[in-house]
Amino acid sequence: MEKLLHFLLENIVDHPEDIVINQYENDYGVTVLEASVHPEDMGKVIGKEGKIISAIRKILKVKAIKSGIHFQFTLLESAPLS
Repeated sequence: MEKLLHFLLENIVDHPEDIVINQYENDYGVTVLEASVHPEDMGKVIGKEGKIISAIRKILKVKAIKSGIHFQFTLLESAPLS
């Protein structure tokens, strides 16, 4: 899941070197994916009316169903640039 998410994000953003993804399993057995991107890329990842982030979630959902796992995806807000 982490590799798929990284692939999707790196093809959307202008600063692929700033992509950080954490994947872990919580106490309930749910795979949690937390991603952060460069602050300038947040709008691109979210998209108009959330269409891009929604599409990313749908692709991850298909992968999760195929793998037989439950997942949660969160896009974390990065610290603003100074």
